[in-house]
Amino acid sequence: MHTSSAAQSHTTTEIESQPACWRRAIALAADPQVAAALPARGERVAVVGCGTSWFMAQAYARLREDEGQGETDAFAASEFPFSRSYDRVVALTRSGTTTEVIDVLRRLEVPSTAVVGTPGTPVTELADHVVALPFADERSVVQTRFATTALMLLRAHLGEHLDRAVLDAEQALAEPVPAELVESNQFTFLGGAPWTTGLAAEAALKMREASLSWAESYPAAEYRHGPIAITDEGSLVWAFGAPPAGLDGEVAGVGGRWLARDRDPLAELVAVHRLAVEVALLRGLDPDTPRNLTRSVILNGTA
Repeated sequence: MHTSSAAQSHTTTEIESQPACWRRAIALAADPQVAAALPARGERVAVVGCGTSWFMAQAYARLREDEGQGETDAFAASEFPFSRSYDRVVALTRSGTTTEVIDVLRRLEVPSTAVVGTPGTPVTELADHVVALPFADERSVVQTRFATTALMLLRAHLGEHLDRAVLDAEQALAEPVPAELVESNQFTFLGGAPWTTGLAAEAALKMREASLSWAESYPAAEYRHGPIAITDEGSLVWAFGAPPAGLDGEVAGVGGRWLARDRDPLAELVAVHRLAVEVALLRGLDPDTPRNLTRSVILNGTA
């Protein structure tokens, strides 16, 4: 392991701060003004974001529907269907400057709520309601704590009891990252429950961004329908939530390494954050300066 180098990175510092940020988000969700800004039970809601925020939107959308709180869709901001009717649109954006999110908010004719990391940005000027999480904002290009903290806020607003999730994240930070996981050359992440498919997609994105790894994601039941073909002795297959019975044996049968643990899936994402940093360091990469990426995508000079 490369703990001495990893400890010097902004990325590692932000990864390690997640349990504290989650506790603040859970408390914030109980604030009446914050609660009033977030979707009310029965509203038809769309959630938009880009990259990591889109994957968090997917997770929240499925959780909200499964809780019976109302029909909820998630879209990449660039794909938002303006012809559909919604009661509220929620925008997730760390920077508050992402061009596609700004374009959606400018064109909306329904109430909007922005969950942001950076106050005083263009998104906060366009949204009808703003929930700011400056304590979870990041210096890093690669998102970790803002995304998970935003989802924790939304989960708390849905009424989930999240003490275990925080404890699970603390455990994920305390345990060593196994060397055999770091040495994998291909990573597949599976959503073992419908809401965790977005988390699996985010896990794969973190591996690609931070460590330039070959990483993919799928709903767990879809893995058998083709993707299992890529699995071999160098593969790690990591399930978020309860996967279909027998899938672990099928992975072992083709030589892959299987990982599925009984803890909150968002805490498992924290473990992936740590793995991505370790793989990056093993490959001589700086997780604070990922290749070809910037903190926010701003197109055509839009601020």
